[in-house]
Amino acid sequence: MGGQGALIVVGCGIQMGRHVSERCVSEIRLADAVVGLVDAFSARWLADLRPDFENLGRFYGDDKDRRESYREMQDAVLAPVRAGKRVCAVFYGHPGVFAQVPHVAIATARAEGFEARMEPGISAEACLYADLGLDPGARGVQSFEATQFLINRRRIDPSAMLILWQVALAGKLDCIGFEPEPARLRVLVEKLRHWYEPDTEVILYEAAQLVIEDFRAERLPLRALPDAAFKEYTTLVIEPAAELEADTDILKRLELVAGNCAR
Repeated sequence: MGGQGALIVVGCGIQMGRHVSERCVSEIRLADAVVGLVDAFSARWLADLRPDFENLGRFYGDDKDRRESYREMQDAVLAPVRAGKRVCAVFYGHPGVFAQVPHVAIATARAEGFEARMEPGISAEACLYADLGLDPGARGVQSFEATQFLINRRRIDPSAMLILWQVALAGKLDCIGFEPEPARLRVLVEKLRHWYEPDTEVILYEAAQLVIEDFRAERLPLRALPDAAFKEYTTLVIEPAAELEADTDILKRLELVAGNCAR
């Protein structure tokens, strides 16, 4: 059983000045140690608030497998917990959305007998719905990490929205670097062609990180995707491209149920 160590994972949102919550700031102030993986602006803010802030971004390397970096980050988060400290780990956006390190660190801490919990933050997905005016409840949404979608057999419903995260890295199996490659993106387009026409309009989305910036919502045909400009966090969005198909058998059964209930 562990001692007094504890791990609290928080999210600073996408725009630090607007999205960081009072709960997040409170946990940062109260912690014995603060570590995090955030954008450059948030890192400067954290360093001002907590001069002892440890930036986990130092574990990245241009020629380094990201999976190795993530393991090192997890160790850096857990080391002070095991030393009996109350640790606040701060992550960009929502700390539990497309974020491996927080989930593994919390699970490991709990398995070792330490208190560990996560506080939510505003994610890129939350910004996407607001910026693009899209409602996942209108027609449903399918959300995948792009490489996971590409290398596995997945069934897509084109009558619902499709979101592919980290599309620039689609098919990058070595997990080294963040550069997009047209050849890999052409393979992605070929797979999407199973459900979408080449002229289907897609959206390349990037949430604004600073208050003075605007979000990116570039619309282009699916066939033009390999030659588009990307950042490592660019997201691909395809709005519903087919009509909903009513399940007549279910409708008939429901009508019978409604008739019986009315008696």
